[in-house]
Amino acid sequence: MNGVTVLTESETEVVVVGAGPTGLTLAYELALAGVETLVLEKLPRRVEQVKGGGIQPRTAELLESRGLLEPLLERVTPGEPVGGHFAGLPVPLDCAPWHTRHPFPIAIPQWEIEEVLEERVAAAGTRVLRGATVSEVEPDDEGVSVTAGGLRVRARYLVACDGGHSTVRKLLGLPFPGRPGTHQAVLADIRLSTVSSLVPRQLGHMSTLMRRSGDHWAMLAPLGGDRYRFTFGHADPADPSDQADQSDQADSTRDSPVTHEEITNALHALYGPETTLGGVDNSSRFTDATRQLEHYRAGRVLFAGDAAHIHPPLGGQGLNLGLQDAFNLGWKLAAAVQGRAPGDLLDSYHSERHPVGAQVLHHTSAQRVLADPNPGEDVAALRDIFTDLLRLPDANRHLAGLMSGLSLRYGSPGGHPLTGRRAPDADLVTDAGPARLSTLFATGHAVLLDLGGTVPADLDLPPRVDLVRATCTDDLGAATLLIRPDGYICWAGDGSTAAGPTLVAAIADSLAKMS
Repeated sequence: MNGVTVLTESETEVVVVGAGPTGLTLAYELALAGVETLVLEKLPRRVEQVKGGGIQPRTAELLESRGLLEPLLERVTPGEPVGGHFAGLPVPLDCAPWHTRHPFPIAIPQWEIEEVLEERVAAAGTRVLRGATVSEVEPDDEGVSVTAGGLRVRARYLVACDGGHSTVRKLLGLPFPGRPGTHQAVLADIRLSTVSSLVPRQLGHMSTLMRRSGDHWAMLAPLGGDRYRFTFGHADPADPSDQADQSDQADSTRDSPVTHEEITNALHALYGPETTLGGVDNSSRFTDATRQLEHYRAGRVLFAGDAAHIHPPLGGQGLNLGLQDAFNLGWKLAAAVQGRAPGDLLDSYHSERHPVGAQVLHHTSAQRVLADPNPGEDVAALRDIFTDLLRLPDANRHLAGLMSGLSLRYGSPGGHPLTGRRAPDADLVTDAGPARLSTLFATGHAVLLDLGGTVPADLDLPPRVDLVRATCTDDLGAATLLIRPDGYICWAGDGSTAAGPTLVAAIADSLAKMS
């Protein structure tokens, strides 16, 4: 055709751009609701790099509610369970006070998370098209037209899950305000032929895996056998007057190849010359840039994961923030596509998740100071004080809830004290027998949980809301709970409102507000 590209026309309800953990989770959520979805991924094949290798407790709860956690647990990196961290300080975070069945972060390489999710997405009938680089995005009042290679797709909505350098965001010319990177580091999956006594033998708390020597800092995490995840950089003294130059340098060299020589030099500087590099499976560079979109929705285009926010990679927050974006957005977008949503439900994705993203940017910025690999006298003193604070149960509980996502509450305080909080995974006895609360959400439906036997059997519920009658030995704080598909309580009653028209009105109002 003399070099002329012939476009293949296609239609779908939703296009998801990006087949990372966020995009694949969203695609699965949409598939559960029966929404026709096409996933476009520019990479021809998955990069088998550890990257974000930790699932935080709240994310684990959400994955378990969809039956996605069990296959992931078969791929856990060997090691004893250990509490999370704040800024790498040597006090594990204790999630036990938050009453979760998953009190520890779970170490799983990101590419294995993606593999499991893509298998489930494919089994649900959703197509993932690889090697499809998006070149045009044209939104209008009715939908979005997308061009990727020789394919042109028309969809009702598009969700950009295509990372911190989002092509979709750039094509739409949306600003990505924030702070550029001032420091650069390397992440490499490596194999070691020989190791010194300084090399960690098993996974442990992050503070036990960190090492500094001269102008180098590193974290070496054993993955089993001779495989390690090696994160390292140079602890150059910070000079505020040079911040702009540092930012320019960090950004300009981010895409330069990582050489075996620099990996070897860092290994020898930190772990001795007897530590020998056997091979490099993959490597990349990253910076401590901090940015966030002002709006997660631009008409028919929405943003999730790193396409919406980036921050210093401290505490495994990025992967988990993106997955929780997807769980929040999926059921809302499905309801909008299928005409079941109240007018402002889809807008609640931004109003709920943008503050959560801003909070993560805020506390990772604080951690960035505390975790400075070349701390001055003042920062060293601050680390000592903060370490003492982490040993206080209330302070530890607060930061454990923050880092794990277990303390997240949607909406403003007011009304019933349970509204907006996550529903605990309680043991129930239903008409079908014993069950955990989390198992009621495998279909992606909302659940009206009747613990008092007062909800009328003939109650006319909205679509995709299941009535479950049960008893529970634990006091959940209410006789009737309306729980969203993402596991957050949007309405609670003590039994006095559990009468036909009144309850239906309360449910309808709760579904309309949601936040």
